[in-house]
Amino acid sequence: MTASSASAAAPAPAPFQISFEFFPPKTDEMEATLWKSIQRLAPLTPHFVSVTYGAGGSTRERTHHTVHRILQETSLVPAAHLTCVAATREEIDAVADDYWNAGVRHVVALRGDIPGGDAPYFPTPGGYAYAAELVEGLRKRRDFEVSVAAYPEVHPEAKSPQEDLDNLKRKLDAGATRAITQFFFDNWAYLRFVDRARKAGITAPIVPGIMPVTNFTQTAKFAKVAGASVPSAFAKHFEGLEDDPETRKLVAASLVAEQVTQLAQAGVKEFHFYTLNRADLTYAICHLLGLRARTVQADRGTEAAS
Repeated sequence: MTASSASAAAPAPAPFQISFEFFPPKTDEMEATLWKSIQRLAPLTPHFVSVTYGAGGSTRERTHHTVHRILQETSLVPAAHLTCVAATREEIDAVADDYWNAGVRHVVALRGDIPGGDAPYFPTPGGYAYAAELVEGLRKRRDFEVSVAAYPEVHPEAKSPQEDLDNLKRKLDAGATRAITQFFFDNWAYLRFVDRARKAGITAPIVPGIMPVTNFTQTAKFAKVAGASVPSAFAKHFEGLEDDPETRKLVAASLVAEQVTQLAQAGVKEFHFYTLNRADLTYAICHLLGLRARTVQADRGTEAAS
C-alpha cells in the first residue's frame, strides 16, 4: 500500500474531543440501562468516560464494580471519581492504589459533599481536607492524569468569584491536568469564566460540562443545588411538557444542539456530557457536532471506521 493510499484509507480526525459521565447503578435494571448506554456511546470513541463516586460504602463498591467492568469488557478509558468525604488519607490512598493496579490511569479528584447534601462540609479527621490536597496526594503517589471540577457561575459555598477561581488555580497548580465544569445553560457565563481564568494565569483546558435535559423539573432542582442559573427563555421551552416526554426529548435535543453549536463557534473543541446513564440525547448531540460512530471490534482497543 502506498503512503497516499494509506492516508486516504485512514479515518478523518474527529472535529471535537468528547467525554461522558456515568453514575454507578443501584439495581439490576439500572445496570442494564447503563450498559445499553455504554454500548450505544462507545462507538463515538470518547477520550474517556468518568464514573461518579459517593461517600457511602455501598456506593463506592458500585463505582469500583462499574470502573472494573468498563476496563474488562470495553475499549473505553475509565476515569474514576475520588472524593475527600468520609475517608482517611490511608483509605483514599488504598482506593487509588486499587484503581492503579487494575489499570486505571485517570482520576477525577473532587472535594465531595456530605451524604444527604444538607449538612455543611467538614474535612474528615486524618483525611484530605480539600480537592487540592487530594490532587497533590494522588500525583505524589502515582502518575495519574487528574481532572478537577470548575464552576462557571461560582461554587455555591465560595465567598466570592475570586475565591472560587483561586481554588481552581490551587487544584491545577497541585498537578491536575484539566478542569471539567459544572453543567450550565448560559454560554456567556462559561465564556466569561474561561476569560477570567486565562487572565489569572490558568492555561489548562477548561472543558464545558453539558447536561442534555431529559427531565426539566429534575434538572432545575439539580441546577439550584449546583448554583447553575436557568435562563427564563430556556425554561419557557419546557412549559406544558411535563407529561409529554417525547416532545420534551425533541425540545431538549434542539436546545442542547444550539448550546454546543454556539460553543463550537466560539472555539470550544472539547465537551464533557453528563449522560445520566441515558444515551439517546447525548448520541444525537454528538452526531450534530459531526462525530460519527466507529465499529468497535470484539478484542479491546481495535477499531475500524464504520
